[in-house]
Amino acid sequence: MRRLYVCVAVVAAAALGIVALGGIVGARPPAATPAAPAPAASAPAPDPLSAAIAHAQDRLRTLPKDWQTWAALASAYVEQARVTADPTYYPKAEGAARRSLTLQPDGNPYGHIALGALANARHDFALARTEALAAIVVDAYSADAYGVLADAQTQLGNASAATDAVQHMLDLRPGLAGYARGSYDLELRGRTGDAADLMRRALSAAVDPHDIAFCRNQLGDLAWQHGDLAGARDQYAKGLAADPTSIALRRGMARVDAASGHVTEALSEYGDVTNRSPSLTYLIEYADLLRSAGRGSDADAELDLAQAAQDLFTANGGSDGLGTANLAIARGRYADAVAAARSEWDRRQHVDVADTLSWALHLAGQDAQALPYAQRVAGTGALDAGYAYHLGAIEAGLGDNAAARTALTRALDTNPYFPGAPDARALLAKVSAS
Repeated sequence: MRRLYVCVAVVAAAALGIVALGGIVGARPPAATPAAPAPAASAPAPDPLSAAIAHAQDRLRTLPKDWQTWAALASAYVEQARVTADPTYYPKAEGAARRSLTLQPDGNPYGHIALGALANARHDFALARTEALAAIVVDAYSADAYGVLADAQTQLGNASAATDAVQHMLDLRPGLAGYARGSYDLELRGRTGDAADLMRRALSAAVDPHDIAFCRNQLGDLAWQHGDLAGARDQYAKGLAADPTSIALRRGMARVDAASGHVTEALSEYGDVTNRSPSLTYLIEYADLLRSAGRGSDADAELDLAQAAQDLFTANGGSDGLGTANLAIARGRYADAVAAARSEWDRRQHVDVADTLSWALHLAGQDAQALPYAQRVAGTGALDAGYAYHLGAIEAGLGDNAAARTALTRALDTNPYFPGAPDARALLAKVSAS
């Protein structure tokens, strides 16, 4: 990791400019939903993003050739699409960014940054890298450009290049956006303790309620990954106290409730989450929980909604073979999952793509082909119970019970509450008895 994150001595204020907003999250999809009622004395946090969009639109009515505001508006549209899970903002973002570059084709890093953030959101990570590098040619001191570059390189599977981009971002402007990316970079390498430390550093600087909630959600997710249900619940609750409108935090609470055996509460929470943010990930998680509760027809209905969300994403310029593969797995269409995951792997070598491809191959009865991908995931050092479980299941399928026991034990030691834990325990008992 060389000197990663050690050169940051001062924490910047957490308030982000419009351009910096698009894509501070790498690992976990955030969104927004009301939580339990806040105390009567507290008022809802203002929505700075909507206010920024309205301000930019008003300014452009008066100054239609203001290329910088066009670029800022484009980035804000990208962020609005993320927050609302509404990809119909993408064409608006593209139009605004291209208008900016038409008005100012040279010396305009902001237009390239906006197009790069949009490309990341649409999962065209190669284009995002190209746009980020174009912005850096114009302004080598743009932390936002390095943020877009870090996101693209991470998703493309270029770990060293991603780390370099994050380091540049932190050198130029230490703050929440850089710390979030740095935390995810460390998490992908299995350094979850260091990842949590970096998020706590960001939290100590956060002032805006939305930023506080974001940091608390990241810390809650890191606690969840290690099976610390009490720690995760505490972080989510504190985040909701800061921002009762956070869907990501409510989804975290639903996941903890499900793992704690409070299935009725979890189902209610997931229903609220998916009503307010019908993202593919949340809908599949809700469907899985419904199916485990014996509500198969309701689960199928949620998967139909997930397909509609995927179709809407594609119709607005997105490309998501990973989501398509996960949806196919949820529907039991394993050959389709393999095809989608293989296609996505050809575009990018992120650890999640390798894991999904390995699992799809296993479910399709192709363990020999699955093993190299699962081993590649393990080689990254990422501490994820699901990754280890998939490796163990593949090794068991190949008759390597000793290796399977090691991987399955690691999965359950990492997080005994992860969604596949019951299957992992059953398989561990089986291979241990052989």
